[in-house]
Amino acid sequence: MKKFNIRKVLDGLTAAAAASSSSSQPCQRPPDSDIVETLCSEHFQLCKTVRHGFPYQPSAMAFDPVQKILAIGTQSGSLRLFGRPGVECYCQHDSAAGVIQLQFLINEGALVSALADDTLHLWNLRQKRPAILHSLKFNKERITFCHLPFQSKWLYVGTERGNVHIVNVESFTLSGYVIMWNKAIELSSKTHPGLIVHISDNPMDEGKLLIGFESGTLVLWDLKSKKGEYRYSYDEAIHSVAWHHEGKQFVCSHSDGSLTIWNVKSPIKPAQIITPHGKLPKDGKKAEPCKPILKVEYRTCKSGDPFIIFSGGLSYDTVGRRPCLTVMHGKTTAVLEMDYPIVDFLTLCETPYPSDFQEPYAVVVLLEKDLVVVDLGQNGYPIFENPYPLDIHESPVTCCEYFADCPVDLIPALYSVGAKQKRQGYSKKEWPINGGNWGLGTQSYPEIIITGHADGSLKFWDASAITLQVLYKMKTSKVFEKSRNKEEKPNTDIVDEDPYAIQIITWCPESRMLCVAGVSAHVIVYKFSRQEVTTEAIQMLEIRLLYEINDLDSPETDQIPSLGAPCQGPNSQTANSQSHPSTSSSSSDGLRDNVPCLKIRSTPLKQGAGYQAEVVIQLVWVNGEPPQQISSLAVNSSYGLLVFGNCNGIAMVDYIQKTVLLNLGTIELYGSNDPYQRQPKSPRKTRQTSGGLCDINEGSTNLDDRCKSPTSAKMSRKLSLPTELKPDLELAFRSKTRDQRLNLLLEGTKQLKKNIWSMTSLCTHFFNVKDNSFSRSRSSSVTSIDKESREAITALHFCETYTRKADTCTSPCLWVGTTLGTVLVIVLNLPPGGDQRLTQPVIVSPSGTILRLKGAILRIAFLDTTGSLINPAHEPWREPNVQEEKDDKDKCRKLRPVSVSPSSSQEINETQYAVICSEKQAKVISLPSQNCIYKHNITETSFVLRADIVGLNGSICLACFCANGHIMTFSLPSLRPLLDVNYLPLTDMRIARTFCFTNNGQALYLVSPTEIQRITYSQSTCENLQEMLGELFTPVETPEAPNRGFFKGLFGGGAQSLDREELFGESAAGKPSRSLAQHIPGTGGIEGVKGAASGVAGELARARIALDERGQKLSELEERTAAMLYSADTFSKHAHEMMLKCKDKKWYQF
Repeated sequence: MKKFNIRKVLDGLTAAAAASSSSSQPCQRPPDSDIVETLCSEHFQLCKTVRHGFPYQPSAMAFDPVQKILAIGTQSGSLRLFGRPGVECYCQHDSAAGVIQLQFLINEGALVSALADDTLHLWNLRQKRPAILHSLKFNKERITFCHLPFQSKWLYVGTERGNVHIVNVESFTLSGYVIMWNKAIELSSKTHPGLIVHISDNPMDEGKLLIGFESGTLVLWDLKSKKGEYRYSYDEAIHSVAWHHEGKQFVCSHSDGSLTIWNVKSPIKPAQIITPHGKLPKDGKKAEPCKPILKVEYRTCKSGDPFIIFSGGLSYDTVGRRPCLTVMHGKTTAVLEMDYPIVDFLTLCETPYPSDFQEPYAVVVLLEKDLVVVDLGQNGYPIFENPYPLDIHESPVTCCEYFADCPVDLIPALYSVGAKQKRQGYSKKEWPINGGNWGLGTQSYPEIIITGHADGSLKFWDASAITLQVLYKMKTSKVFEKSRNKEEKPNTDIVDEDPYAIQIITWCPESRMLCVAGVSAHVIVYKFSRQEVTTEAIQMLEIRLLYEINDLDSPETDQIPSLGAPCQGPNSQTANSQSHPSTSSSSSDGLRDNVPCLKIRSTPLKQGAGYQAEVVIQLVWVNGEPPQQISSLAVNSSYGLLVFGNCNGIAMVDYIQKTVLLNLGTIELYGSNDPYQRQPKSPRKTRQTSGGLCDINEGSTNLDDRCKSPTSAKMSRKLSLPTELKPDLELAFRSKTRDQRLNLLLEGTKQLKKNIWSMTSLCTHFFNVKDNSFSRSRSSSVTSIDKESREAITALHFCETYTRKADTCTSPCLWVGTTLGTVLVIVLNLPPGGDQRLTQPVIVSPSGTILRLKGAILRIAFLDTTGSLINPAHEPWREPNVQEEKDDKDKCRKLRPVSVSPSSSQEINETQYAVICSEKQAKVISLPSQNCIYKHNITETSFVLRADIVGLNGSICLACFCANGHIMTFSLPSLRPLLDVNYLPLTDMRIARTFCFTNNGQALYLVSPTEIQRITYSQSTCENLQEMLGELFTPVETPEAPNRGFFKGLFGGGAQSLDREELFGESAAGKPSRSLAQHIPGTGGIEGVKGAASGVAGELARARIALDERGQKLSELEERTAAMLYSADTFSKHAHEMMLKCKDKKWYQF
């Protein structure tokens, strides 16, 4: 018969009552303090600032040769505009339909975009945040190609049906002039020519329009006579067409890899047929077909041969060859291999006039994942060094960290070492895309972004003043041996690929200490040096961090069953044996044991200036089971300590003495204060010694027997999970990475409930709170098993604070947070600085302090008596590879902290405040009393993904990002809600993995695999953003038209102009069909300026547009008044005529 435990019932009632109370009220009456909270809700506003990186999935490109601006459209409907380095802009179409073509109104500050949903949009680029002025939606026909002649307001639109419509770009209305396909092709032809793939006017005669159909038919249409003047036909499908500037020839690219050159007045057959990459047979017949040439451009030079540039057209037998751009110039043919498939390319020319010699000087090549600019003016066609931050995705980004208000000497230091890494062989000319002007940035503080990548590399970026520039790159994989062939597979079975991928980055900007944790359960400590060194042997530590518990046989059936089996590896064989009875803890033959996942480099390593590896720490396999990935990491340069944890336990390393100080399972941290009453019972293997370790369990088992236990022995338990829950829990707890755990969140509410982070927090029996998102009919015993099955380390924080209630002074310590919402405190006894620090051990001991919250712990921080943030102690950076003089050594010794015992230290009566944030709630705890003075339940239906304590406007606050998309900020220490915006629902675990806050109201996340989106939650930054943004449009005079010459002007040999208004206007062409297209007003007028502009410039813009609208209204009013006067005059005349007519009539004559 089970015993009834009334204490547990009372505890549950107490927890439920606490949860039902107001979440924002203080737990206890806060003590009198002088803390004045200066932040209020008026200081916060959320808005996007800038987007960096390569446009994800590009689909179209355009260039303004006068303004020198490049535009790129994507498959998701976004636009990226680039000017000079530092001038970028991001826009988004509301429909999110793919961009199929872009057309600049050259030197007019406007852009036309054609979308896959058959919509045309006119963008106003004369404001810092471009907006749509007009839209035109085609209802009956699908848009396939657009063409806008230079200095024309009439846009030609080709459709899938083969018709050409004409749009006035000023009013964005259709003209009644339509070129129907059946009138364009020969009357004898009965088959449809296919969709339109090309439209262009003759460079020398604007009245002649060349229309290319997919089937291989081209028509030179006379706009004045409204008939086809010449028709050209070829057997192969057409992909693109390009004119010679004299208008006498044009070249077509075809699907068989051929180029056909046509004389305009000889439509019978091509003047020349070229298959550039085709093999010519000996019998002189047609060359072998090749891959399609997708695009061709024909550019002429005044003092040399013309350029024919095309993409595609390679032979089919070139298997494995990379995509190529071919440049034919005179008798030479250069094939430029690209790293990715070519989406589009454009030739940059000196003149915007198509009737003049183009004089090409560069080619912009848009690839699927890169942007390349080729210099045509130098031998070998070198590429320009790209100044834009478009290589963020060079290797997939796996994590991000953002640091604002860094030391001022940090960016120059990183830039100086990064400048030595620059590649050679670039073009010596300046970057050709140099339009626009920089904004007037008011932010003067340095900002740095660090990105970790799948190949183990890290990149440091200068993010100051809403720009982004790479400073320094490093590769962590250098310290490991690489397999020479694919068969030599390393022991990285915990990951299928990318064994060096970065998971966690910890960086101290003041001391420049860097620590990274990788996916193969490895940690590397780096120190910064300006000098190059050669390391003969890299220091390495191997740690056996695993823990095992067997069930406690006890007649007390009401006790919580012990459960602490280690989370299993990715192999399904081991995962399925969790419910099996206990087996021997010794490893069987053939199983991997004490083997790290990666092999350290055995040869000397030359490390350049920058970050140099100090020590490598690896977790090892145990009895055939791989180590679990690291979930938390912290480093302190002042203490010389590194600590990390995973779902098995925690390990602390003294990286100065290269020794392991602490190596415990999570449950062992509790000691006798374990609320779960779990007691390890299985026999232990001999484990590696850890110097300077105190007895954490306070008299339980021997240290060597306790600190290292294998996990092959499976637990036996009397209670088992329901059958339908076993695979779900096994899946959650066997997750190899945090990404895979977060992936469960994206599979809907059902998977959300099973996620390891939310599940452990929702099931915590400490609080026994009902949660609607996880309310299933489950017994309390099953709930206990769920929550105790794994307790991972999720938060680590070094600090100098009060560790116990009775403390009268602060001391160095480590605060540890777990997935069950528990916070434990470990005391650190540091030896004095100098030589003693190199010889005497660091003593680690338990404090007995245990604090609890609901949900996994995410962030721990400390405030002083005034409410200011207490930053962890750190050492100032100094060059590690320079022999120090004696005076410098003495100075450094004085800077090192000295840990002293409470009896010999001076008593301090000042109060500190611990700020602890979990997935569900935040608490502010007064120290040393350990009283909770403020508590706030952040969310009940979701959970917090990221929490940071950040500085803003001279104060600090708690910033949180929840899985439901809400961004929230809270004052400190009172935890008053200051901001709550439903900004970004969690649609991709990439966002959860990379979202981070920093000081001064800045935050960022990876919005796509190639782009970083920066946002701000600061009101002042939002107000100043308009002035900080660069200007895309700048007043530039249009180059003069080419001189026709005396004889050309006399005999009409120059370019002939066309009065398009006379042809396409309503008076000549009539009214268009109303059902064909629908005009949609845009937001680029006064509404767009209201939303985007601020400051003096915005006020002036609003005043100007308002004045224009007022003038328009006055003009309309004047017209209406004139119409009324005319109507009144007409009525008066008719009345007078009627009076005269009826004047002499008698009454009976009516």
